[in-house]
Amino acid sequence: MKQSHVLICVGLLAAAPAAAQAPVRIGLSAPLSGPDAAFGQGLRQGAEQAVADLNRAGGGRPKFALVPADDAGDPRQAAAAAKKFTADGVRFVVGPFGSAAVAAAASVYEEAGAVLVAPGATYAPLTGRGLGTLFRLAPSDAQQGRAAGSYLAKAFAGRRVAILNDRSTYGRGLAEAVAARLKEAGTPEVLFDGFPRGTHDLSDLVARLKAARVEAVYFGGLAPEAATLVRALREAAIGAPLVASDGILDPAFAVLAGPAGEGTVMTLPPDPPRLPDPKGGKALPRSAEAESVAASGYAAVEVLAQALEHARAADPKAGRIPDGRKVAEALHGPQPVRTILGPVAFDERGDRAAGAVTLRVWRRTPDGRLDYIGNDVSGP
Repeated sequence: MKQSHVLICVGLLAAAPAAAQAPVRIGLSAPLSGPDAAFGQGLRQGAEQAVADLNRAGGGRPKFALVPADDAGDPRQAAAAAKKFTADGVRFVVGPFGSAAVAAAASVYEEAGAVLVAPGATYAPLTGRGLGTLFRLAPSDAQQGRAAGSYLAKAFAGRRVAILNDRSTYGRGLAEAVAARLKEAGTPEVLFDGFPRGTHDLSDLVARLKAARVEAVYFGGLAPEAATLVRALREAAIGAPLVASDGILDPAFAVLAGPAGEGTVMTLPPDPPRLPDPKGGKALPRSAEAESVAASGYAAVEVLAQALEHARAADPKAGRIPDGRKVAEALHGPQPVRTILGPVAFDERGDRAAGAVTLRVWRRTPDGRLDYIGNDVSGP
């Protein structure tokens, strides 16, 4: 080949479009195996589709590539995945899924300046540790507690409310958030108490509730204990409705509570939208668990991609891939990003601003099953 031809080839390579450059890598830390694998696979399917749709849309944006890592939902493996991602230069990450895994990994990402968007972690203190690069899509337990407290303050204004929990960190955190909201509203609870997980005999507690003449009961905890509590209330002829969180979003509640669960109110995020069928491809079958989180995986990628664009627009000298902390600053700003979940903005802690929480009622279906099909939460 002549030297002039070599120079021409070199010049063409130097002028290669941005689309030919190495893609921006987005890590996915998720339980792709283990007991929560169905959720992890749903996150992966949503994130993969978001990357494909972004790359197909073009528009002068950089291309993206998803880099999955199986953390099995285990905190140690999540921390190991974080160290691997940051060592490899991955600065944008979706996941982990569970709160314990996020708690173990978040400081690793923070130290490396990597932006972490957690789709499902709800433990309130996660975003209270001054971690500037951690963001979450799901409403925190504190946000759910405040929503339940607001409902109780309105529906049972001036009436006697008891607040109970299962003495776990999760359950007590919910209960304390409800108590704080009731106090703000000027209607503090008449009883704040709890019982350990696995307790079956609640006769002493029920006697105290009856003596306090309670008219509504909030419970912070999980489905088995909530079912035990509501059965004990009804057996003691206490008609006070039970209010709880999405900790009772479990088939076990319907089975164990039986008819006594009728009318129980719970807070939870709104039903997620279904991912649209991929363009030019066939939709993959998804389990109910996978379907429940796939849109969050998709939205997390959208959040990272738009934040990257906002950071580039704010600082044209930042280059094709701005520093992760600059991207985090863009997410902390007032400008929301557009996602499949709707507009999403974050507060100074990294919590979703005005995190969406809805209330649903467990009712009997026409075929006699108990399900959270009702939405009438207007109170007595």
